[in-house]
Amino acid sequence: MRLSRFHLVLSVMVLSLLFASPAFANSVTMKYLGGTGSGIGGGAVYPYEFSINGSSTPTFLLCDSYDNNINLNQTWSATATPFLQGIAHSMFGASMTLDYKAAGLIFKSMLAGNLTTTQANWAIWGLFSSTAASQSQFQSTGAGAVDTQYLALAGTASNSAFNGLILYTPKNAVPGSGPQEFIGYSPVPEPSSLMLMGTGLVGLAGAIRRKLAKT
Repeated sequence: MRLSRFHLVLSVMVLSLLFASPAFANSVTMKYLGGTGSGIGGGAVYPYEFSINGSSTPTFLLCDSYDNNINLNQTWSATATPFLQGIAHSMFGASMTLDYKAAGLIFKSMLAGNLTTTQANWAIWGLFSSTAASQSQFQSTGAGAVDTQYLALAGTASNSAFNGLILYTPKNAVPGSGPQEFIGYSPVPEPSSLMLMGTGLVGLAGAIRRKLAKT
């Protein structure tokens, strides 16, 4: 009995550590709550506001798929995956890896205040859509020059440059059909922090085992 109780406690701790890691994909339900800014015909640019899995706390995301459409209060299923891991199963596929990396760097640069939201969103749309790249907003925002700059940076960027980025890929959607794909950001613990957490859990497990041994 003591051994099984210990194993149960240890299993819970291990699972807690695994869920703290950003290396896993999750199936989520997304509900579109609205957007801001102006695109073609009054369409939205970042931030798009969502409820994820029914949460009352909104999640703000950026669209990368100009040729797809969503409607207010629409819901759909998507896969939320750490950014680099998600590219292989993304809407545009692994052949567009460099473009995805450029999009991720553009998004982070926007969050840092180095690009406007409108400029960043048009630049990302232009990476994946020739229709977006032909629009006057793409030209007027200087999005083409942004793409050139960040495609070059993406070629040499380290994997750590994409930490915290999450790719929300709609299930059963393809370019031009189905809901849009989105990029988000959520700060994640550094590997050293996760290691410390793991060390702490191991130490706690040892203490619990000693306590159980005495009972």
